[in-house]
Amino acid sequence: MSSLIVVRAKGEDSEELVTMRADIFCLESARPRLGFVCRLKNALYTAISNLFLALLGIFLLWIILIFLRYHWQSLEEEETLMFAMVEKIIDHVKHHYKDWTFGREQNPYVGILHVRDSLIIPQDRKCLKKVWDRAVQFVEDNESRVRTELQRVAGADLRVWRWTQTRI
Repeated sequence: MSSLIVVRAKGEDSEELVTMRADIFCLESARPRLGFVCRLKNALYTAISNLFLALLGIFLLWIILIFLRYHWQSLEEEETLMFAMVEKIIDHVKHHYKDWTFGREQNPYVGILHVRDSLIIPQDRKCLKKVWDRAVQFVEDNESRVRTELQRVAGADLRVWRWTQTRI
């Protein structure tokens, strides 16, 4: 039994199509054997089902909105952390170069992994790996005062940063 109730409007001539309310002579049911109570139950079931589906759709949209807001907020926090990390990297490389000019450091360059080890404690390295990688990429792509090089240190080729600005 379908929950769809079909009632047709009939005019005085049963063959003619009724388009105006004033032309309606009687109503005809597609299921004349259903009683009034059964028809009422079917109508309530249909209305409640449609209301439930509408509320379920609204609830799902609300959950998706909450997830998107959380995702956008986490991306924003990650970007803030990345820019803070970029500032720390630039300061570290700049101070290393300063120390080299005063004779306190042996080399004018500093290893990228050494900077990471100096800025991030070992417990946080795993959770800050994505932030660190984005910060390194940002420094390499956008920072003209820091140059990335490949240097042989203790027999191994390592990526290093060198401060290129002449005045500090």
